Amino acid sequence: MAKKVAVIGAGVSGLISLKCCVDEGLEPTCFEKTEDIGGLWRFKENVEDGRASIYQSVITNTSKEMSCFSDFPMPEDFPNFLHNSKLLEYFRIFAKNFDLLKYIQFQTTVLSVRKHPDFSSSGQWVVVTERNGKEQSAVFDAVMVCSGHHIVPNIPLDSFPGIQKFKGQYFHSRQYKHPEGFERKRILVIGMGNSASDIAVELSKKAAQVFISTRHGSWILGRISEDGYPWDMVYHTRFSSMLRNVLPRKVVKWMTEQQMNRWFNHENYGLIPQNKYLMKEPVLNDDLPSRILCGAVKVKSRVKELTETSAIFEDGTVEENIDVIVFATGYTFSFPFLEDHLVKVENNKVLLYKYMFPPHLEKSTLVCIGLIQPLGSIFPTVELQARWVTRIFKGKPTTQTNFFFLGLCTLPSERTMMADIIKRNEKRIDLFGESQSQILQTNYVDYLDELALEIGAKPDLLSLLFKDPKLAMKLYFGPCNSYQYRLVGPGQWKEARSAIFTQKQRILKPLKTRSLKTSSTFLVSFLLKILGLLTVVAAFFFQLQWF
Repeated sequence: MAKKVAVIGAGVSGLISLKCCVDEGLEPTCFEKTEDIGGLWRFKENVEDGRASIYQSVITNTSKEMSCFSDFPMPEDFPNFLHNSKLLEYFRIFAKNFDLLKYIQFQTTVLSVRKHPDFSSSGQWVVVTERNGKEQSAVFDAVMVCSGHHIVPNIPLDSFPGIQKFKGQYFHSRQYKHPEGFERKRILVIGMGNSASDIAVELSKKAAQVFISTRHGSWILGRISEDGYPWDMVYHTRFSSMLRNVLPRKVVKWMTEQQMNRWFNHENYGLIPQNKYLMKEPVLNDDLPSRILCGAVKVKSRVKELTETSAIFEDGTVEENIDVIVFATGYTFSFPFLEDHLVKVENNKVLLYKYMFPPHLEKSTLVCIGLIQPLGSIFPTVELQARWVTRIFKGKPTTQTNFFFLGLCTLPSERTMMADIIKRNEKRIDLFGESQSQILQTNYVDYLDELALEIGAKPDLLSLLFKDPKLAMKLYFGPCNSYQYRLVGPGQWKEARSAIFTQKQRILKPLKTRSLKTSSTFLVSFLLKILGLLTVVAAFFFQLQWF
């Protein structure tokens, strides 16, 4: 008899969890409190309690080839970076293709998830839901929490003395939708993340003046990288990841600084990070340097104090006549339907094994999907999480020290999981720092490979070097995309190799919208290089004649 799995939320994590459940022969039921799929990526004009909220202009920071699910490439005519409406379209195509909607109960709120009376032996959960004012209760063999962590806004008003006296308008970035209504205002945006930068840039085209306040600064990266390719296809390669792991920290710091300052000198713009040695996630924004250069956005230090109409900054400067303050200060995660002890933060670390499993349960049948902040795309990350978790759920529970067997995937003892959590947290702090915003941060390629290894889907590069050297070179030096994890192991996709070798045409397809005659630029460039080489050789021999 198929095991029943409750999936909470029909956003990105929920949709891929449904597919993985079906792929492994499990019986999923998804509870979605709203009327549609998409979660964070479905824009709505009004902010709704208990639901993620985005502004109208949001565009992905990761490219389509690095963000698509591993056996379902995005259409080749889709742009490389997608507006939220376009990404939602992809999710709809995905859900339809794999017939996932039939597993979703819309407008159904999960009220509680609690252990079944015989949980210690069965690992089952009682899930209580509400729909149209009626409560229902059902028993499930496992639960996948996919409700996200961009719902509860973090507004640290205690850190801003004088906010009670401020006579202007202030709100969290979650409430921001579009720039209309902010014309000719003097606006202070607090924060230096992606949302803060996007909002500051957008408002600066309408407002009289925008100020952006940052405590630590940040590296700013554009979406366009070498030869015009998406940044993440150049940055996230196994080779680059290997270098960052093996080279001394000072060398990596220097390389990062050189790479980030290639576009513009961050120190000149007042943006250089205070702790340059930390591998903090860069801000993706193509327009911020330009808006600073034009004076439409001015970078300020930390806000020390607020008055009725002004902001006093840490460096002693004052900006008068502030009309609006936007707190782009991130989120805290909350799961009101779970008991407090199941998912919590202690000493600035999340007590979850590999950011997923509460380690202290007698049976590991509850898991969080997507409660992580990788340095790359979240979509392949949550997919590998879901693939691993459903392989675990598919097994048969035995004892606490060996939860599952049948040659599928296993979990270690509670002691081992706690040791991993502590070690992982120490490494995270070393790499990313102790900031509250970095609690869920993790290296991208390393984490993907770690999960893929658990399910036997990590490609063996050494073996491929002899069997398929061309593919091996692509996997090591090319972009580390999701297709790589469908080459071997459970869930193999016969088109994976082809998808890897055809990704370039899907990148270029939406760019080449103007017909051009065949360019001779390459031939001219090649001939000039040959001519230059011959000149150097001739000069060398000419010089020898003088000795």
